[in-house]
Amino acid sequence: MKITRPAPVLAALGLVAALAACGGPSNADAVKDDGSVDLSKVSLVVGDQKGGSESLLKAAGELDDVPYDIAWKPFTSGPPLLDAVGGGSVDIGGVGNTPPLFAINEGKKVKVVHAAEQSAEGDAIVVPKDSPLTSVAALKGKKVAVAKGSSANYNLLAQLKDAGLSFSDIEPVYLQPTEALSAFRGNHVDAWAIWDPFTSQAEELVGARVLSTGEDLVNGLVFQLASDKALGDKATRAAIEDYLARLSRAQVWTNDHKDEWAQTWAKDTGLDPAVTARAIERRNFKPIPVPSAVESEQQMWDAFAAEKQLGASVDLTPYFVSTFDRSSLAAAQEETR
Repeated sequence: MKITRPAPVLAALGLVAALAACGGPSNADAVKDDGSVDLSKVSLVVGDQKGGSESLLKAAGELDDVPYDIAWKPFTSGPPLLDAVGGGSVDIGGVGNTPPLFAINEGKKVKVVHAAEQSAEGDAIVVPKDSPLTSVAALKGKKVAVAKGSSANYNLLAQLKDAGLSFSDIEPVYLQPTEALSAFRGNHVDAWAIWDPFTSQAEELVGARVLSTGEDLVNGLVFQLASDKALGDKATRAAIEDYLARLSRAQVWTNDHKDEWAQTWAKDTGLDPAVTARAIERRNFKPIPVPSAVESEQQMWDAFAAEKQLGASVDLTPYFVSTFDRSSLAAAQEETR
């Protein structure tokens, strides 16, 4: 398998529009006359956040014998990743529990094709170590950094609601993680709603204090979404099915091999080993049937709609497809034996 990555400058600038304009590679030549697929002629474009999926698959040995090419495209958060998936320049990518809702609300042509549960301990609201704030209720009137449409967006909403507040009670400052870290370090915001590995990065490198986490308040779900364009291509769809089976095995594998993943993640991305170790220690993956996520995601949509951050509620069922559940869940079960 050949793995390709974009030039560093492109990754740093996050030129989603440029990626969308150029489109993904065609895999038409991979379909044989008899209808079977030659995966060796397929290129799968995968969106990844902070190298998390690539390093997980690599650590688990799931990239050792991939029969198709994977082109990894890095993103710092889910919303821009799904911009690229919806635009057709990325075939599939992993995000948290909230970006799919915003993508669907914006009419992006995407489907949720894989779901897994994990702990929400890494979904947190952090404050500077010397901050006088000691509770979520104390955030009233304060500036809180958050990436709009990210899992942190919903975690912040849920935390505020639990404390008897709403978004109108705070001053949200919408920033991507890198910008938010700079604002947090410079004391330009009072708090930061974020997810791992950025939560761990704030704790380890900036000495941030966790004000609260999403445990028992948010569903902790993580998803893989594919573009309608990719799903409509027979060869790309075959590669996606194989990719999701590998991801499912890797997710189960890492629950008992956290050190190996932490070391690989740090080595491949330049993240501090203490950051990856802390972030992974809080994670325990469990692949689940995609349709089982609809009910809690529907409740999330309604909560956002009440805050006028999303439009009127829609039936999410058609967007959460079980197309690959059989092979993905079988692969996960295989790894547990």
